[in-house]
Order: sequence, then C-alpha cells, then structure tokens
Amino acid sequence: MTGQSKEVNFPELLAPAGDPERLRMAVHYGADAVYAGLKELSLRAGAANFSREQFSESVQFAHSRGVRVYATVNVFAHNEHLKKAPSLLHFLKESGVDALIISDPGIAELAREFAPGVPLHLSTQAGVTNGKSALFWFRCGFKRINLARELTLEEIKQVRQQAPGVELETFLHGAMCMAYSGRCLLSSYLTGRGANQGECTQPCRWRYLVEEYRPDEPLILEEDFRGSQILSSRDLCMIEHLPDLLSTGVQGLKIEGRMKTIHYVSTVTRVYRRALDLCKHSPESYQCKDDWKEELQKVSHRPYSTGFFYNTPMQVDPGEEESYHRKCILVGVVLDYDPATKAALVEQRNPFQVGDSLEVLNPREDPFTVEIQNIYNQEGEEVDRAPHPQQILKIPVQHPVAAHDLLRKYVEQAS
Repeated sequence: MTGQSKEVNFPELLAPAGDPERLRMAVHYGADAVYAGLKELSLRAGAANFSREQFSESVQFAHSRGVRVYATVNVFAHNEHLKKAPSLLHFLKESGVDALIISDPGIAELAREFAPGVPLHLSTQAGVTNGKSALFWFRCGFKRINLARELTLEEIKQVRQQAPGVELETFLHGAMCMAYSGRCLLSSYLTGRGANQGECTQPCRWRYLVEEYRPDEPLILEEDFRGSQILSSRDLCMIEHLPDLLSTGVQGLKIEGRMKTIHYVSTVTRVYRRALDLCKHSPESYQCKDDWKEELQKVSHRPYSTGFFYNTPMQVDPGEEESYHRKCILVGVVLDYDPATKAALVEQRNPFQVGDSLEVLNPREDPFTVEIQNIYNQEGEEVDRAPHPQQILKIPVQHPVAAHDLLRKYVEQAS
C-alpha cells in the first residue's frame, strides 16, 4: 500500500521559531512555513518557546502573511508527559495550527483523539531510513516524514520511489548531532538533563581535549581511516548543492535552529529563500552566489559540511582554535522608519556608537552600510553610544529601512 496524499510541486522552506520574535523574523525573511514549540512537550526546552496566548497570536500573524505553522510536540514521552498531552493537543487544534510534528506513537494516538483532522508530521527523531518505514508511518496516519539525517541523496531518492505518495522532508542547513538522528544519552548521563525530553546541554560541544593541569596544551588526537575520534560534528550547509537536493523529490527543506538567535534565523532564511527562488526558475543553470556563502559566514556556526548527503561527514579539526565562527554581531532591530525625517527607531541589542559603520540586513535588497553620525535616546537627547541592551534609540538613516530590518557590526569592529 502506498500513500495517496497530493505531492507539493516545489519544496517549502521551513524555518525555526524559538519564540514569537524569531517567528516574525522567519516570516519577514521569506519562510514558507515555520516550526515552533510551546513550553510543554517540545524537544527544545532550552528555547524561550511560546505560551499558549503567544502561540495563538503567532499562528494568526503567520497565516495573515500566507505562512504555515507546524507545532513541535516531539518529546519522547514518558507516562508523566502523556498526562499533559490531551489539553495541549486540543489547544493546538483550536489554534489553527497547520500540522503537528511528533516522534512518539503514544502522542500520535492522543493526537488522533484530541486533535482530529490536524495533519501529523513525523519528527527526524523517529529515524526513518527506508521506504518501508515511511509507508508504515503513513499507514499510522502521518502525512509527512522528516527523514533521518544519516541518509545520502541516493537513499532519499530510493525512499521517494518506494513511498511515492508520502510527503518527505529533510534538513538543508544547521547543526548536526553526533548521535543517530538526535538519540543521544550523553546529556542525561553527564548532567541529568535528557536530550529527548528537550533539555540537551550539548556535552558533545564541550572541550574535552585539554589536559587538566596544562590547559594551554591541547591533546591532539591522531586520525585513522575512520577519522579523528571527536564527538562534535560540523554544521550542515547545502547552499551550493540545491539542485541535488531538489532532485530527491522532497516536499520540505528545513533549517535547524530553534535555539538560534534572530540574526541567525533572519540571515539563513533570507539566503535560502533567494537561492531557492533562483533555483525554482532556472534549476539547470543554478550557481551559488559568493555573497550567499559570505552571508552564511556572518552568523555563528561551526565549520560547514554537506553532512551525510554525499559521504561520511567531516569532523571539526582538533587543531582549530575556535570551533564556532561568526563575522558579524547583531546590534539593533528596526522598529519603525519615518521617511519624512529619515530617522529609524531602533531597539538596541549590542553596543554601538557614533562613528561605527553598521550593515543593514533586510529581505528586499542586498545589505548596505550606514555610517552612524548621530544617536538620540528616548528623551531626544543626543548620545555618543548605546551601551545598554534593549534601549530604544533614534538614528538618522538616509536609505529607507523598515520594521524587522537588522543592524549588525563586523566582529573585528566590535572587539
């Protein structure tokens, strides 16, 4: 038996939304859909997440702009979690959510009872790696399968052929887990906080390779034919290989990162939106632009790789001084712009001062530079610098900007 659900002609771009602000940014910068979790039964308990009121308002906001919202209810449920599920699932149905992302069969059973009619998407944590498994979950009521991250492109094509009516989804950018499809026990063992209950402390990112009494002398591991034995994985980045991803026939391309900043969500969503739009109109002549790759270097990330899509993933080089890299930091978010006075109302996020050159990121055009010549506080007083987070400031900007545009500064300027 194969699925009968209608396939999407061109895959949607899914962006992460760790809280209402990040959801708005994902929508503003071009996501077709966002995935978000409430404070209950989500695998990213460390994210701010949404209250029920915030979630309802955010669904309305996204829908008013033609963007779908998928709710993550993907905890590996113990009995205590199942007690909370009926109320949450009923609420999500009433909110108008477009789908539920679930990994646990028990939660799925309750979803059919308390959120009837809401489409079910299977989380990558379920570890689907073959067509038979995809069809099994389809017969269990799941419309879409987010495949395990350990599949190659050729394996995804095979699943597509074996389960022709089942919607498939895969990640195209973001952090990779050192455990199989995120099924890790390190955090639980070392800190008592379970990764699959949404509380991962990411011990795979810790600096193990330092001798206790000689912290300035790292212990470099030797590498054999299987690679160097380091836990921490590189980040996934498929910006140069979109036609290969599209050739697999998936319906969803997903950006990882509900714990990421608004700068990350905005920048990465914007880059892939532009790239996918170009690829959609001319896939045979697609060429990744250098400025897209440069943009992805501006956000905090680990060294990039193509994950499992082509071969065994590369590991972070133990000789690298810094495992995380970024070229820019966010310093402000535009709240409003007055074209008559050519002044932007900005909420400050990191320090900046008169004389700084700031880059403006927006979804309408290429980034451009603004020279900060004057800064005014809420009382209208001129100040030299903005040292305190979340100050509301007014800045003269000759080039028009708009709400949700971002101001950022290159790291070398900030140091």
